[in-house]
Amino acid sequence: MSKITVKTPIVELDGDEMTRIIWDMIKKKLILPFLDVDLKYFDLGVQKRDETDDKITTESALAIKQHGVGVKCATITPDAERVLEYHLKKAWPSPNGQIRSILDGTVFRKPIMVKNITPAVRTWKKPIILGRHAYGDIYRGVEMIVDQPGRVEMVYTPVDGPETRLLIHDFKAPGIVMGIHNLEKSIRSFARSCINYAISEGVELWFSTKDTISKKYHAFFKDVFAQEVAARKDDLDRAGIHYRYLLIDDAAAQMMKQAGDILWALTNYDGDVFSDVVAAGFGSLGMMTSVLVAPDGQFEFEAAHGTVRRHYYEHLKGNPTSTNSVASIFAWSGGIKKRGELDNTPDVTRFGDAIEQAVIGCIEAGIVTKDLVPLMDPKPAAYQTTEGFIDAVAARLQESL
Repeated sequence: MSKITVKTPIVELDGDEMTRIIWDMIKKKLILPFLDVDLKYFDLGVQKRDETDDKITTESALAIKQHGVGVKCATITPDAERVLEYHLKKAWPSPNGQIRSILDGTVFRKPIMVKNITPAVRTWKKPIILGRHAYGDIYRGVEMIVDQPGRVEMVYTPVDGPETRLLIHDFKAPGIVMGIHNLEKSIRSFARSCINYAISEGVELWFSTKDTISKKYHAFFKDVFAQEVAARKDDLDRAGIHYRYLLIDDAAAQMMKQAGDILWALTNYDGDVFSDVVAAGFGSLGMMTSVLVAPDGQFEFEAAHGTVRRHYYEHLKGNPTSTNSVASIFAWSGGIKKRGELDNTPDVTRFGDAIEQAVIGCIEAGIVTKDLVPLMDPKPAAYQTTEGFIDAVAARLQESL
């Protein structure tokens, strides 16, 4: 069969460890045999980031700004142990965090639901989507170890006006301190993205912070979100979408009782934590889509999990692995579908759908990797290797085209 032509380039961001191995398999077995596509390639493996002093991360984000759609493999955010392991110059920051900041985007994560995997939370019948603010907080924090008694203050020096000082703590003994910030523009972009996404998905919209404790920082989020919701009241009413603000602890408890079809908007750190909680509740981080949506209309699709380090070490020893590739496959399919939508090329969009149906068809037929077996009912008698699962998806995809 002839290949389907993709009109506009897709930006490809490669990654690390076992997900890098999977990423290459997906591209060679599920994408390139079927699509004639110009992939603007950036290697975001930790060694290449180190080699370029992390400039390649910025370049990749700017390429997404230019071309509109990117697909990203999972990457390492190095800690001290990883600096030694990979002989790095320093502990480079999270590439995801940098890309989010450059695109000023919001991360939306949604579970991939199949008939033979029942959510661990029995009330969950439909997807719960997480909207994570993608700027600031501890991901842009500055921190300090206080090693002796002394005063730590927060100082604000306006361009025109007197200096303001707030005492953080008068240390009588060693301790630690952190400063975090956010931007009104970014918070408004976050709120608008969440409203647009809720309308497009036709789901209820929740937003949660802890404004009873954080009466300025979190309250600012709450107020901005409320203003943006008020500005879109007519659109929300026409779509039949209800907005709720809840304190974060109340929302966490309430969410356990919901059937789903909710977009839960959260600040950066809360979104990081609860996206993993919700993913586990629906089955696995390997069964979760993740897309970064920028207010200017750019999209970056990625796997919601890490680089599967333990499996990579087994792979390096020459041992067979059974690593779940579903989220990585859906990163590719999501990017392909969005590229087709933006280019008005329905054949490309249909191909993205066909990939996803091939994956779901395999899982519902009991063709899965080892991690999904305990979640399934009925449980399959055997499981596939990493490559065996991708080969099964490729065969089913070929049959469907």
